[in-house]
Amino acid sequence: MALRSIVSLGTAGEGLTEAIGSAADAVLLTLASDARPVGSLRNTAIEALQRISEAEKRGIVVVNHPRTQLLRDDLDAVVSHNLKAVFLAHALEPQDVRDIAVLLREFELARDMEPGDVAVFPVIDSARGLLRAAELVQAAPRVGGLVFASAAYARDIGARAEEKGPRLAYARGAVVATARAFDVLPIVIAEPIDLLELANYGFAGVVLPDHRSVNGANVAFSPTQAEIERAKRHTTLYDAARGEGAWVARSGDEVVDVHAFRKARQVLE
Repeated sequence: MALRSIVSLGTAGEGLTEAIGSAADAVLLTLASDARPVGSLRNTAIEALQRISEAEKRGIVVVNHPRTQLLRDDLDAVVSHNLKAVFLAHALEPQDVRDIAVLLREFELARDMEPGDVAVFPVIDSARGLLRAAELVQAAPRVGGLVFASAAYARDIGARAEEKGPRLAYARGAVVATARAFDVLPIVIAEPIDLLELANYGFAGVVLPDHRSVNGANVAFSPTQAEIERAKRHTTLYDAARGEGAWVARSGDEVVDVHAFRKARQVLE
């Protein structure tokens, strides 16, 4: 799925009309906050997801961590055909992902949904989470990507938050490398100060605080024409190689294997 621009509505749910009227790929709601009673947050999310779906955008919800004992009720409230993905904040261990995957399957089956319809995106917001990122990605087939929460990660490691410069370069690079290695999407939560620089790190999209930077994000995180042509070439060559019984193709000095083929498909999709 393309997630170049994700507009976050925060706990109040304000800005929904502007978000669904923009060119955003997705709209993000949250249940993981003590700013309002969780029941109120769930009700807001249910109503908003319906409107988001009617606007033909992807609805995503930040759910509470399994250890809060709130996750089952969260998913009971929001799992429907209107929900496309959940963000799991403070993901630390593979079991966190497996716990949410089991519950999602239960509710999907009960609601006549295809198991796996709702993707899971672990949020990397701590050093512990970063060090186990590869395990988190592999914990369940429905993991659709990793989300790097810049400000939260900076607080966890005792650094000052930043949008540019080298301070968080290692963490950003590690999240991107891990996600790309397993053919899932690396997403970043950051202020839209320099979207192009974030795209140059290899991120596939950004969570924005409002709709005003959506157009800039869509431009920054869209593949260039050269990248599109390269992806088309790779898919054509790989399909031809498989038709001849081979497992890899060559494109100049590049080896086009199944991993390269999947990345090419991501670009074209």
